[in-house]
Amino acid sequence: MLVSVVDYRQVIDRLVDAAVRRRPLTVTALAVHGVMTAVHDRAYAGRLNGLDIVAPDGQPVRWALNLLHRAGVRDWVSGPDLVGRLLARAAADDLPVYLYGSTPDTVSALATRLRRRYAGLRVAGAEPSAFRTGGGVEVARLAGRIAGSGARIVLLGTGCPRQEVLASALAPRVALPVLAVGAAFDYHAGRLRPAPRWMQRYGLAWVARLWQEPRRLWRRYLLLGPGYLARLLAQRARVYRPAPVPAARAAPSSVPI
Repeated sequence: MLVSVVDYRQVIDRLVDAAVRRRPLTVTALAVHGVMTAVHDRAYAGRLNGLDIVAPDGQPVRWALNLLHRAGVRDWVSGPDLVGRLLARAAADDLPVYLYGSTPDTVSALATRLRRRYAGLRVAGAEPSAFRTGGGVEVARLAGRIAGSGARIVLLGTGCPRQEVLASALAPRVALPVLAVGAAFDYHAGRLRPAPRWMQRYGLAWVARLWQEPRRLWRRYLLLGPGYLARLLAQRARVYRPAPVPAARAAPSSVPI
């Protein structure tokens, strides 16, 4: 899969430009879990490679860009931090946002907290995930609700890998930027606590996340992490030469909503 060499400013500038011009743009911030999901699922890898921006979320992905490609990336693009910075810009530029994903309680708390935290922010709509798979009709209905709300930026918090598939199906229908935010909804709603900055700096944010949700996440971190490291070292040693999966451009027939 492909990862974009970008920083916070570049991602936010492109999102805001697309919002002002009312143009589709698909963006996600991907950590090791997303990378390894793409390794094991070629269809998902193709969907990722069809997005406009795949930002490096987490030190291990940043390290890989610099180690393998000398990209010179100075900082990773954390999903929760990206959302916070984008919302501050959206409030300043009077760009209404639409929140889609997570549970009813979380998305309700999220909308309330965001309005308090970012003065002037307009939340055009806040809708929980349906937690099922739909088709073109369901996506068209969601797109209609978003368009009718007057939103200029869409945030999807339905989780990797569901949100990237939905983003690719939704963005062309709403002609707006769509940002897949992962667990950022939970952080900004106060459901999860971010790892201390020092843990993030040393690539240990996953430890804090595993401590908070061990039953749900132990397979993700204890099984996918070593696989990521092994592939990274093998690629560095040039005994593993992966080729990017061709980008998927056609709209998906089945969409997790």
